[in-house]
Amino acid sequence: MRDSLDELAELAVTAGAEVVGEGTQKLKAPAAGTFIGSGKADEFARHCRRQDVDTVIFDDELSPAQSRNLEKAFECKVLDRTALILDIFAQRARTSEGKLQIELAQLQHLLPRLTRYWSHLSRQKGGIGMRGGEGESQLEADRRRVQERIDRIREELVLVRRQRRTQRTRRQRHLWPLASIVGYTNAGKSTLLNALTGAEVLAEDKLFATLDPTTRRLRLPTNQNVLLTDTVGFIRKLPHRLVEAFKATLEEVVQADLQLHVVDISHPLAEEQIRAVNTVLEEIGAAGKPTLMVFNKIDRVENGELVNRNLERYPNTVAVSATTGQGFPELLAELGSQVRPARELVELKVPHTEPAVIARLHAVGQVVERDYNGDSARFKARIPPHLHAEFAPFIVQDLRAA
Repeated sequence: MRDSLDELAELAVTAGAEVVGEGTQKLKAPAAGTFIGSGKADEFARHCRRQDVDTVIFDDELSPAQSRNLEKAFECKVLDRTALILDIFAQRARTSEGKLQIELAQLQHLLPRLTRYWSHLSRQKGGIGMRGGEGESQLEADRRRVQERIDRIREELVLVRRQRRTQRTRRQRHLWPLASIVGYTNAGKSTLLNALTGAEVLAEDKLFATLDPTTRRLRLPTNQNVLLTDTVGFIRKLPHRLVEAFKATLEEVVQADLQLHVVDISHPLAEEQIRAVNTVLEEIGAAGKPTLMVFNKIDRVENGELVNRNLERYPNTVAVSATTGQGFPELLAELGSQVRPARELVELKVPHTEPAVIARLHAVGQVVERDYNGDSARFKARIPPHLHAEFAPFIVQDLRAA
C-alpha cells in the first residue's frame, strides 16, 4: 500500500497538483456508498477544510455513486486513480491519434458519472404519464451526445488502425524487423530510443513523459536495419478502458518481432514493475513474444552484485545506461542476434570495374571476408534473401543459410 500511495503522489505531482497530506483505512471490503467508512470520511472532510484542499484523489477506482457521496462529504472535487491517469494522458497527448484515444477513454469514464453534473436541476419521480423533469431531459440529451461522440471516435480509430496496417505492409516490403520498446513508465524508454537512433523524443524524469508512439530506424553493426518503436509506458492498475482506447497504438507491440523490455534496475520495486508490465502485455495479447530484457540506469546502481544477479536470473538480458551509453555494444550485438532474419551466406566475385556493386554489398550485407587481389574482388558475405537476384550475376557459390 505504501508503494502504491507514493506512486499516486508522484502521479498527482505529474498532473500539476501539490500534495498536502494522505490517509489510509483498513477495511475488509470497501463501503458501498463512500468506499471508506463514514467516520473516516468525516475525519478526512475536516482535514480538507482545515488545509483548504480542493481535490481528493483515491488510489482505487470509485463507482459513480461513491464519487458523488464523497464530493458531498468533502465539499471538493474527488478523483480516483483512473481519472487522474486520464488527466495526465490528456495533458501529454500530442498527435491527433493520441488525443482521440484519450478523449475516448475520458468519455467512457464520464458516461456513467453524468448524473452528478445535473444534481442542481429538478427531479420528478417517473410514473404513468410522466417522463421526468428538466434534469432528466437534460441528462438524457447529454448521455446521447456523449455516446454519439464515442461512436464517432471509434470509427476514426478504425481508420487509424487501417493506416497502421498499411505502414506495417510497407515496412515488410523492406523485410525490416520491428522491435517495440516496452516497460514501466519512467524506465528510460524514450532516452534509450533517442540515444540509439538520434530521435528527439521528449525524455523527462516524470511519469508518462511521452504517450504517442515513435518509430525510428536503427542501423546495427551487422549492417542490418531494425525499426524501434517507443510505446506508452505501463503502470500498476492501468485502467482497462485506457488499454482498450490505446489498442491502435499498442498494436505495434502485438505485431513486433521482438520486445525490448526496459527496466529501471535502480528502482526498489523493479520486480513488481516487471510483473505489472507483463500483466498489461497479457491483456493486449502480446505475451510470449521473444523478449530482450534491458536493465537500464546501471549508472545509478552502486551494487554491481545487483546487476549481475539480474543478468543471471533472466535469459536474453543486457545491462545499460541510456544516459552514458554504457553497455550499448552488448545491447546492439544481442539485438542483432535476436532480430536477424535468415540471411544467405554467399561467395561473390565482383570486378573492380563495378565499384557501385561493392559499395552496395557493404551497405546492405554483412561482409565476412574480403580479398581485393587480382582482377576481381572476392567476398564472403551474408545478404538478405530478397536481394539475391540483385547480386546473382556476381555470386559464385551459395555456402549456407545463416
